[in-house]
Amino acid sequence: MRKVRSTVAAYAFAVVTRHPHAAAFISSSSRDFPRVSLNMGKSNPLIEHNLPEPLLLGSGSFTRKLILSEMNIPYHKIVREIDERGLGDRSKDKPRDLVLMLAKAKMDHLINEIQAGNCNDDLPSGFTSANECVVLTGDQVVTHAGNILEKPDSVEQAKEFVTGYASSPCSTVGSCVLTHLPSGIQVSGVDTATIHFKPTITGDIIDNLLKEDAPVLSCAGGLMIEHPLTREHIDRIEGTEDSVMGLSKDLVIRLLDELRQKLLENAK
Repeated sequence: MRKVRSTVAAYAFAVVTRHPHAAAFISSSSRDFPRVSLNMGKSNPLIEHNLPEPLLLGSGSFTRKLILSEMNIPYHKIVREIDERGLGDRSKDKPRDLVLMLAKAKMDHLINEIQAGNCNDDLPSGFTSANECVVLTGDQVVTHAGNILEKPDSVEQAKEFVTGYASSPCSTVGSCVLTHLPSGIQVSGVDTATIHFKPTITGDIIDNLLKEDAPVLSCAGGLMIEHPLTREHIDRIEGTEDSVMGLSKDLVIRLLDELRQKLLENAK
């Protein structure tokens, strides 16, 4: 069991609350944003695995950006939206199957757009669709009382989600998909974590988060554990905080290992 503390959470809060030192981070363009790194002294996992950089990040999630920066993985954000709600059956699909399907659908669409030349203006300078690269997409849902919860449709729905967490724990189910181009070799995985809240948490927290411009309606299940207003109501977490926030570091490293191994086998 782990208490909810990390530099990722602290920095995420700085971004959300418009901390003065986060201003440059927020205002960076999509071309400059990928070069942000919070740990310049750490090794670069892409270099360690002899993989090309920067990583192409097919996600607009600010927490995924922060986690990659903490891992010292250089990235370039390039997102092409899909109709997520139109895919899968939330009443029947297993959460693991659903998040993998959605992440792979995002990957397929993004790669098709890149290879069709529809992303040239959004790619890193000098980069073309023929360049070697690794693309990352992901998806996450929250499960509670046997139900799959995605991003809330309204403030009232977010309050309903959060109120339920006071009576029983919720879990996050997050996927990560890596695809190497031009080989097309792909690896994927899922990580889960369970959050036990104190009975003190109520729907009022949503109003308080919105007053601070926290993007809680963009979070699966209305769950934003990196914010201090939420953290004070957390009893414990089974799993890792980065997994709850949308991207498991351990899973990313395992997938980089797997991808590198497959590339070596493919080269034989």
